[in-house]
Amino acid sequence: MYSTTLIPASSSGLAFASPIQRTHRKQHHHVRWHCSSLSAASGTATQVSTVPWGCDSDSLENASALQKWLSESGLPPQKMSIQRVEVGERGLVASKNIRKGEKLLFVPPTLVITEDSEWTCPEAGAILKKNSVPDWPLLATYLISEASFMKSSRWSNYISALPRQPYSLLYWSQAELDRYLEASQIRERAVDRINNVIGTYNDLRLRIFSKHPDLFPEELFNIESFKWSFGILFSRLVRLPSMDGRVALVPWADMLNHSCEVDTFLDYDNLSKGIVFTTDRPYQPGEQVFISYGKKSNGELLLSYGFVPREGANPCDSVELSVSLKKSYQSYKEKLELLKKYGLSGSQCFPIQITGWPLELMAYAYLAVSPSSMRAQFEEMAAAASNKTTIKKDSRYPEIEEQALQFILDSCESSISKYNNFLQASGSLDLDVTSPKQLNRRLFLKQLAVDLCTSERRILFRTQYILRRRLRDMRAGELRALKIFDGLRNLFQ
Repeated sequence: MYSTTLIPASSSGLAFASPIQRTHRKQHHHVRWHCSSLSAASGTATQVSTVPWGCDSDSLENASALQKWLSESGLPPQKMSIQRVEVGERGLVASKNIRKGEKLLFVPPTLVITEDSEWTCPEAGAILKKNSVPDWPLLATYLISEASFMKSSRWSNYISALPRQPYSLLYWSQAELDRYLEASQIRERAVDRINNVIGTYNDLRLRIFSKHPDLFPEELFNIESFKWSFGILFSRLVRLPSMDGRVALVPWADMLNHSCEVDTFLDYDNLSKGIVFTTDRPYQPGEQVFISYGKKSNGELLLSYGFVPREGANPCDSVELSVSLKKSYQSYKEKLELLKKYGLSGSQCFPIQITGWPLELMAYAYLAVSPSSMRAQFEEMAAAASNKTTIKKDSRYPEIEEQALQFILDSCESSISKYNNFLQASGSLDLDVTSPKQLNRRLFLKQLAVDLCTSERRILFRTQYILRRRLRDMRAGELRALKIFDGLRNLFQ
C-alpha cells in the first residue's frame, strides 16, 4: 500500500550537468538524458541539492511571466500584483483599493491542478491511476513529470515560478534536525514526515517506476525530485471544502502569504465558478494581501512552510508536551495495556497552549499517578486520555488531583530545561564553515530554531506558572484545613 499518512489536516550533494529535458511520449525511446547520477539522501550531508527547474524563492521575473500566462489563459483582471515583500519574499500586493468582504482571485478550474489534470505524458498518468495511487503521491509524481517536459508542458510557466528549494523541513538533514530542534517535539514530526516521503517514493519505485523505466526514469523520478515535489505540496496544496474536500494546487492564489491575524481561506465559489477568498479587512494600494494557512502552531508552520511567526503573534500557537508512564508507578502494566487499548502509549505528547492544557492530558496524568486502589477507574481515565473517544473527559478525582498536577509540572519543567540548554548554547552552535552560502544557511536554520524554541518555551513558562500557583493554593488550603482540624481537636480535648 502507498503511504497515506502524509496528508496534513512536508542530502547528498547533487550537480546536474545541464537541465533534464523530455520530449513528447512518442519520441521517448530517443531521449538523451543530460545529468549526473542521483542518489538518495543520507541525512548527514550539509550540501543541499536542488532540482533543475523552478527559480529562486524571491524571483520576480518568473512570477511576472506566470502572471502574464495566467491572464492569457483565462484569469480575470486582478486587483493584486506579485511583488517583493517584507513578509514572505514574494507576495500579492494590492494594486487598487480592496474592500472588506470583497471576493478576490476567481481562478477558473481550468487553471487548477488536481488529480484529474491532463498529463503531457498520458501513459504515465494512466499507469498511476490503474495502480490506484492516492492523490498526494499522484500529484507529487505529476509535478515531476510536467516539470521534466519543460516548455512542452502546459504548466511550464507555473513550475518555473515555483521555488527550486521549498522552505520545508524536508530539506533539513538529520544532523541539522538533531542539532537545531533537539528541544522541540516538532523534530520527531519532521523525521516522521521525511521517512513517510522516502517510504512513499520507495513504494512507487518498487511497484511502478522500476517496471516502467521508459516512463519513469530514475534520473528524474528519484528521492531528490520527490523531496522537491512533496515540499511544494506541503506548502501549497489546499483542500477545497466546496469541491468535496478535493486537494488542489491553485496557481496565483498560492502566491498569497500567511498572516496569523487573518481569518480567510481559499475555496471554490459555485456562483463565479472560480477559486476565491473573501477579505476580512480592507487593503490600500501597496499593502500586502494575506490569507490564513489554517489554525496551526508555530512548529506546524515551520514544518510545512519554513517560517516562524514572531513571538506572541500566533493565537493558535502550541507546544507538544511529552509525558511518560514510569515503570515505578503502581499497576504499571495494567495501565500501559489500557493506554494501548485506546491508541496511546507509555510516552505521549499533548498540545499545550498559552490558555491551558487539554482535558486528555489531565486524564493521562490522573491515570499515571492513580494508586492501585483506584483500579476500577483506570479504564475510564485511559479512555478520557484518548482523542479518539467521545467519552466524558472532564471527570475529576480530587483525591489525586494534586499528584496529577505535580506530574504535569514535572514534565513541563523537564521540557523547559531542554529549551534552556539549547537557547543558552545557541550562540556558539556549529558555525565553523568556510563557504558563505553554507554559513548563511546555518545562520538561517539556527535563527528559525531559536525563534521556534523561544515561542514554545514561552508557552511552557506560562503553564509552569499556572501549575505552581494552583499547587501552592491547593497546599495552602490543605494547610489551613489541617490547622482548623487541629484547633477543633484541641478544643475538644
